[in-house]
Amino acid sequence: MKRQVSIGLALLPILALMIAGAASIFTWKAGMFIPLVIGIIVTVLVGVVNGYRWDELQDMMVKGVAKALPAIFILLVIGMIVGTWISSGVIPAMIYYGLSFIHPAFFVPTVAIVTGIVAVTLGSSFTSIATIGLAFMVIGEGMGFSPALIAGAVISGAFFGDKLSPLSDTTNIAPAMAETDLFSHVRHMLWDTIPAFLITILLYLIIGQGSAAQMADTGNIDMILSGIEQSFLIHPLLLLLPVLTILLMMKRMPALPTLLLVGLLGGVLSILIQGETVTGMVNTMTNGFHIESGIPSVDSLLNRGGIVSMLNTIGLLTIATALGGLLEGTKIFEALVRPIVHRIKSSSSLIATTIASTFLVAFASGAQFLAIILPTRTFVQTYKDMNLDTKNLSRCVEAAGTVGITLVPWGVPAVFASNMLGIDAVEFIPYIFFAFLVPLINIVYGLTGWTIAKKDYSKTDEPVSE
Repeated sequence: MKRQVSIGLALLPILALMIAGAASIFTWKAGMFIPLVIGIIVTVLVGVVNGYRWDELQDMMVKGVAKALPAIFILLVIGMIVGTWISSGVIPAMIYYGLSFIHPAFFVPTVAIVTGIVAVTLGSSFTSIATIGLAFMVIGEGMGFSPALIAGAVISGAFFGDKLSPLSDTTNIAPAMAETDLFSHVRHMLWDTIPAFLITILLYLIIGQGSAAQMADTGNIDMILSGIEQSFLIHPLLLLLPVLTILLMMKRMPALPTLLLVGLLGGVLSILIQGETVTGMVNTMTNGFHIESGIPSVDSLLNRGGIVSMLNTIGLLTIATALGGLLEGTKIFEALVRPIVHRIKSSSSLIATTIASTFLVAFASGAQFLAIILPTRTFVQTYKDMNLDTKNLSRCVEAAGTVGITLVPWGVPAVFASNMLGIDAVEFIPYIFFAFLVPLINIVYGLTGWTIAKKDYSKTDEPVSE
C-alpha cells in the first residue's frame, strides 16, 4: 500500500542532489551526471519505502524522459546546424560583418538586442545561442571584451526572445498547464519582461562603455578578419540562410523540419561555395567543423558543432527528466509544497511561493519543462480558489522556470550555453542580468499587488481587474 511521503523523506532527494551537485561542480569538477544519478537512487529508495514497486518507478522515469523527446530531437539537429553553418561560411560571414560595422562602445547592448530579436522570431533560445550567439562571441573576443560578459548578454537576449515568442515551446506549455490562453499569457508577461530587459540593456551599456575593451585592439580585429578571409569565401548572400530560417519560423512552420532543412541547406552551401566534399560535410554534420586558421581565438570558437557535440547535453537532459518524472510520480514535490500551500493567505505569499517552488524544481532537476509543469499543476487550483487569474501563475513559472533556470550551473540551459560558447557556466552566470531581474520584478509585483490580475472563477470567465 502506497503511503503519503513525509516532508522529511521528501527532502532527502533534494538535499542529496544539491550536496552532490555542489561537490561535483566546485570540488570534483565532474559535471552533473553523477549527482543526478545519486538523486535518482535516493528518490527510488524513498519511493520503495513508501510502497512503490520498481516497475512503477521505472514507468515514472520513462514518462519523464518522454516529455523531453521533442527537445532531444531539436538538440541533435542544432548540433548539425552549427557544423554546417560554420563550414558553409554563414557564421563566419556574421562574424566578419559584425567586426566590420559594430562600434565597440555599443557592442554589449547590441548583442542582447539582436539576439533577442532573433530569438523572438525563431522561438528558440538554443538556436539563437548556437548561431548568432556564437558569432557574437568571436566578435566580442576580437574587440577585447570579457567572454563571460558577452556570454551573459547573449543568454539574456536569447531568453528574452524565447520568453515572449508565441513560437516557443515553454511559452506554449506554461499557459496550457495554467489553464489560460497563449496570448493573454504573452501580454501579461510584458509587465515583467520589458522592464527587466530595458534595465538589462542599460547595465550592459554602462559596462560596455566603461570597460577598457572599448579601446579595441585594431590589430587583433584585422588579424581575425584576415584569417576569416583566408579560410572562407565571404559574401553578403550567405546571410540569406539565416533570413530564410526566420521567414520559415514566422510562417509557423514546424520547428524540427525547418531546422533540419536549414541545416541541410548549410551543408549544400558548404559544398557549392566553400568547396567542401560530401565526405567532409558528413563528417562535419557528425563530429563538427575543424579548421586551423592560425588564429587561436577563431579556431577555438569555430571548431565546434556536430551531432556528437550535443550528446553531453542530451544525456544530462535525459537523466534530469527521468528524475523529474520520479519527483512527480512519487508526489515528492507535492509533499514539499503541501505544508506551504495550506499556510498561504495572501496573493503576495502565493506569488513568492510559486517562484521559490519553481526554483526548487529548477535546482533539483535542471530541466525547464519540469520547472514549469510541476509548480503550475500544483498551484493552479490555489490561484483559482484565491480568485487570482491563472495567467499570474503562468507568468511566475516562466520567470523562474524559463529564465531563472539559466542561473543553475548544472541546468540544461546553462550547460548547453557553456558547450556552445566555450566558457564555464559559473563564469557567465553573474552577467545574465535579465535572469536575476525577471523573478525579482515578479516578487515586487506580488508585494505591491500591481499588475496582479484577479478573476472570479465561480461566476465568470472574464478578468475582474489587472
